[in-house]
Amino acid sequence: MDCKNCSGGCGGCAKTLELTQGEIDFLQELAVYAFLPVARKADDMTPFYPEGTGYTLEEYSAILMHLERKGLIALDYGAPVGNYPADLYRTWPVHGSAALTQRGQEVVETMAITGIS
Repeated sequence: MDCKNCSGGCGGCAKTLELTQGEIDFLQELAVYAFLPVARKADDMTPFYPEGTGYTLEEYSAILMHLERKGLIALDYGAPVGNYPADLYRTWPVHGSAALTQRGQEVVETMAITGIS
């Protein structure tokens, strides 16, 4: 992980990792579904997850950006999820997917073993 641009607090470079409840919830959802649809505007890289129900759109955007920065998920706008509710994603012209990285999979497995939910 490249720490030259680190703003501190993400735990991505240390042996510890700090996660918010929202980040834990999203990681656990990805552990169940493997890929989740995400979207963004054509001129803005801010990701959106309009299907989410536990947090606001803005909170989901922050969750996605933080998890990607921590190296736990990958956002791929070249590989959209094929089966998503198009009406929820109409606002955003660019569609993609979110998936766990290897590191994210390891974190999810550790959470399962230790009972973090």
